[in-house]
Amino acid sequence: MRAASKSDRIVAQIAAAMESGLLKPGTRIASIRSAARDHGISKNTVAEAYDRLVASGHLEARPGAGYFVTHLLARSPPRRREVAEALNLVSLLREQTEQHYLVRPGEGRPPPSWMEESELARHLAQASRKQHRGEAHAYGSSWGYPLLREQVAVSLAERFIECGPDQVLLTQGANHALDLIIRQMIAPGERVLVDDPGYYPLFAKLRLAKAEVVGIRRNRDGPDLQDLQAKLAQGPARAFFTQSLAHNPTGGTLSLPIARGVLQLAEQHDLLLVEDDAFADLLPAASPRLASLDGLRRVLYVGTFSKTLSASLRVGFVAGAAPVARELNDLKLLTVVSTSQYAERLVARLIEEGHYLRHLRRLRKRIAVATADALRNLAGVGLPVCSPPGGGFYLWADLPNGIEETALCRLAATQSIFLAPGSVFSPERSTRPAALRINIAHASEPHFLSFLQRTLSRPHL
Repeated sequence: MRAASKSDRIVAQIAAAMESGLLKPGTRIASIRSAARDHGISKNTVAEAYDRLVASGHLEARPGAGYFVTHLLARSPPRRREVAEALNLVSLLREQTEQHYLVRPGEGRPPPSWMEESELARHLAQASRKQHRGEAHAYGSSWGYPLLREQVAVSLAERFIECGPDQVLLTQGANHALDLIIRQMIAPGERVLVDDPGYYPLFAKLRLAKAEVVGIRRNRDGPDLQDLQAKLAQGPARAFFTQSLAHNPTGGTLSLPIARGVLQLAEQHDLLLVEDDAFADLLPAASPRLASLDGLRRVLYVGTFSKTLSASLRVGFVAGAAPVARELNDLKLLTVVSTSQYAERLVARLIEEGHYLRHLRRLRKRIAVATADALRNLAGVGLPVCSPPGGGFYLWADLPNGIEETALCRLAATQSIFLAPGSVFSPERSTRPAALRINIAHASEPHFLSFLQRTLSRPHL
């Protein structure tokens, strides 16, 4: 397959911006001269890209006026309302899978060079060759590969979460685990609480399930207990989905007093708690967790290897009380039959032979260095950010007064910079003050820092 050309990238960027809503129908886009200057390419290359977009119906050329976004997307077949709402919420996720932009501080994952392209790649290949002939290509148990379930149970015990292998269900990453929980536990119309700001793909899944999504203000030390108590007083809620440690997107982490307060309110209001701990393997085992304090009575605990091992290895799990785990397994059997034995055996072998542990040690060092560099470099261009207590991949940066986040993201997109606006992480799509989630692995990119230095000095945007 041929490599993408410069005109290919311009076509992809403009089409993606239209689909995500950053470019509205009727918007006049940059002139050929301006776009060529901004992208550092020839006018002929831009003209070729614009001609292709006119031919595909994305743009309309108006002689003497320029190029304008058409109403192409509005002519698409209508979707079910809940599907359309869910897709709107995950527009940021689509860019993370399609990869149209060259500079990616809005990315949710670390770069491949930190993962499968590191020296871990050699061990991945070796483990793949060692798979037992035939076994890795069978369905296997719907519960998942037994050895990996045992290894997960051991790791949970190290986090002071009492759990046997019969309480661990393997999934295709954390998102699959959340999807199973929502399908099994949440009925249409039920009130469900989430972190605000919080994990935006979760909001989309809940909208798809026709749940009533209510945001709970998130502080650096966890959910705001006063806000949680007030929202529970307004009416019954079925569940509270939260990320305790290395919170996505703020980088905050749960304190012990807040954890106890959440559990107390959950007990009073018969609230199911779903704790997403995607970065657990990078964090101290003794960190406060709802699951360790609760003993998996009313907590469902979700984990994944995709954030710390490889995004392409979709292996995660959910742990809970044995009866609940059996119900989730039945649903998994009905919907996907089983998960990949091949991927699960691969992960289990990496753990068994110590390669995963050594990889985690290197990854922690990379995160520490990248975080220190990011904090220093962002402060140097006028965007000071507090050090995240969680130790994950994310910084939460409040924008200066007068900087409007949507306009900033649109301007960045014209320069092939992918940003994650703070409003995306709010279930109501509104966050004040304006903010960005910044991935520490991409925060020190010179092109991004130069863009911030030029842009943040403007009084209004």
